[in-house]
Amino acid sequence: MANNAYNPELTSQEKMDHAGYDVPAEEDRAGFTGVGLPNDVFGKEDGHDIKYKTLSWPFVAVLMITEIVSNGMLSLPSSLDAVGMVPGIIVIAFLGVFATFTAWLLVEFKMRHPEVHTMGDAGYILFGPIGREILSGGTILFAVCAAGSQILTGQLALTVLSDGKLCAVAFAGIFTVAVALCSFPRTLDNISWVCLVGGSSIIAAGIVAMVGAGVAPVDPGNIVIARATDFTTAFISITNPVFAYAGHFIFFILISEMKHPQDAMKAAWTLQIVSTALYIALAAVTYWYIGQGVASPSFLSLSPLWSKISFGLAIPNFFIAASLNIHTAVKLVFVRLFRRSRHMHSHTFLGWGVWTFLILLANVAAFLFATGIPIFNYLVGIAASLFAAWYTYGLAGAFWLHDTYHFKGGYRGWFKRPTMFALAVLTLLAGAFICVGGLYGTIYSLREASVAGELPPPFQC
Repeated sequence: MANNAYNPELTSQEKMDHAGYDVPAEEDRAGFTGVGLPNDVFGKEDGHDIKYKTLSWPFVAVLMITEIVSNGMLSLPSSLDAVGMVPGIIVIAFLGVFATFTAWLLVEFKMRHPEVHTMGDAGYILFGPIGREILSGGTILFAVCAAGSQILTGQLALTVLSDGKLCAVAFAGIFTVAVALCSFPRTLDNISWVCLVGGSSIIAAGIVAMVGAGVAPVDPGNIVIARATDFTTAFISITNPVFAYAGHFIFFILISEMKHPQDAMKAAWTLQIVSTALYIALAAVTYWYIGQGVASPSFLSLSPLWSKISFGLAIPNFFIAASLNIHTAVKLVFVRLFRRSRHMHSHTFLGWGVWTFLILLANVAAFLFATGIPIFNYLVGIAASLFAAWYTYGLAGAFWLHDTYHFKGGYRGWFKRPTMFALAVLTLLAGAFICVGGLYGTIYSLREASVAGELPPPFQC
């Protein structure tokens, strides 16, 4: 595996060469190598059968929206019910701004390090071989768990639409087949066209759900402006919007397949504007018309007709978002195995054989995790706390600290930029806080569910 990885000695030497003095702006922006040169993930693709660097920034925005704006937003109305309308909306808006800031830091890091393909590669630059293995493993685990969560949501949607006329495990199996088929293409460009449907479907489902809540309200206006609650309950509720924005782990892979990576921030801006606006609108409108006690996912609180319409519209997003998570996990392993080999860019038997095996393995794992592990929902929460808290928030601060130190004069570079230095440190601390708090909240909820006998049996119909 190590034979095809990028050359760590070259990267380390480049960092050493730049340490201790300011790098001219133009050179700093260019990174260690220019895009298309040897240290770029896919190199020059002229004459290759399979070309990866084909995405435009609008399609990257579509991929981001499809993957991130998904089933996570369905828990936001219940978060408002837990902490109150005003604090809940403030938290959602703040986290949207915060996620935009960390997205910018990730994009800047990628521009300076074109050899970075995943969080694992970034982990190598920051922490060495151990960092690469931990962050790569975390990416795979979180991606597969996220896909399993999407499969469970798809299973729920099919159960609602059919009035429970088929075993839930069978619905999960049907959904997994759709996920596997959608995740099979080798390049993101071939998935991006399908994601137009996935992104549109979840936005349409959210709008229809708001209409349904208004047309057939349950207890309109019976809300709490600000609710006094204990720390554990409040933090568990706040983790819902935190992880609704948790998709940054896929950014490096997306940018690596762009025709013009310098346009990546345009896609990130589009994502954050769409997601923040939709999250606030759906949470506030649904909570207002449904009232206290709104369910999670919120579509279950709608009238039977509007619930079916909303779930039906959202189904394409659920399985396409799951396929993107599977694709992310598989692409990480595949590029790690075959980077700079002919199997990356040619239709070889070994290349396609390994790709097919990895796709099937990841989908089977997601299905078995989702249906066979009674504590799976809590496992997703633990994985999100351990890794997504860092991928979306904390590590972005480390990226800035690392690059400013190595490219802009060492410690002097930090202290010449006190505002950014403070923000980077606070971002690191925020990631640590979310990680520890999320772990505590998830384990606490798991213990309470276990004591109450609320954990379902495996493979439950």
